[in-house]
Amino acid sequence: MTVPGVEDVLDRAAVAAVDSESLLSDVEAQPHQLEDALWRVESAAIATKERPGGLLVCGMGGSAIGADLAAAAVGRRARAQLQTVRGYGLPPGAPADALVLCASYSGETEEVLASFAEAGAAGMERVVITTGGRLAAAARAERVPVIGVPAGMQPRAAVAYMLVGALECAALCGAAPSLRAEVESASAQLVRLAVDWGPDAPEDALPKRLARLLKGRVPVIYGAGATESAALRWKNQINENAQLLAISAALPEADHNELVGWEGASECAPFAAVFLDDAGADRRLRRRLELTAAEVGGLASALEQVPSFGETALERVTAAVMLGDFTSIYLAVLRGVNPTPVEAIERLKRALVDDAGAASLQTT
Repeated sequence: MTVPGVEDVLDRAAVAAVDSESLLSDVEAQPHQLEDALWRVESAAIATKERPGGLLVCGMGGSAIGADLAAAAVGRRARAQLQTVRGYGLPPGAPADALVLCASYSGETEEVLASFAEAGAAGMERVVITTGGRLAAAARAERVPVIGVPAGMQPRAAVAYMLVGALECAALCGAAPSLRAEVESASAQLVRLAVDWGPDAPEDALPKRLARLLKGRVPVIYGAGATESAALRWKNQINENAQLLAISAALPEADHNELVGWEGASECAPFAAVFLDDAGADRRLRRRLELTAAEVGGLASALEQVPSFGETALERVTAAVMLGDFTSIYLAVLRGVNPTPVEAIERLKRALVDDAGAASLQTT
């Protein structure tokens, strides 16, 4: 193994020196969170009822990605639509017989509050997953079931709760089969992977090596099959944890446009391409991933093909999420950046609140 320089060591002490609010501990806790989420959905006492319109999950950021991951885990086993809705309100033509899951960790996400109100006005059945806030208060006032999530985490760190919440609601409304057994097996696998990838692992552990590969480069994360949503999760985590721009794309779509863009990549910045394989994907898709990596390899500053881990789609999805989460935090540590604060997002939220207050004064 290549011994990293002192400044690139990623043991527990080095991580703790930068990760002062211990975001890493939430990544290590993902196995427990998956199983805890099952209990929390049960406690919400959501009625089992076939809804031909499927499941609409309204959320933003870290509260929305769980629905994307759930859809990837369900895959072709879906019996009705499982759609993620990002934005204010419901999409045009939203089926009245769909179940609407409103996901907001804080309970204060204005886009989700708008969707909750619109779904209620349309007479649609709703469920809420949150820690509290105005969303929980409105749900309880209208007798809408609430899936309670533990408080005190960063919203993006609650990904296991949002994933299982979406999976369980999909099963309860008939949009997908129950994946409870797969959740339990995924949890068991993550226990093992947390040891292999955590800060006590050797310095050449996969996420530590990936973090060093990405340092000083613009990450471009490609997904295929079940890892398409995981690639987006990697991008988002690198954005928020490492405070870096990153790009995510999916195959085969990227082969019809983005592939050509690599011809001029060296003129812009050093780019690192990471390809997330999915052993369960269509063989044609996996061949595309292999050929695309070969095409990009001579044009990127660095390239890595990451294998998938697990037998079921859910195991592979959750493993890819954990790997990306570890990698993004290690990358933050290498940059000397505390991975918890998201000051730019907080500034924007305050500005929006100020705008709303000013508008209210003008109309009174």
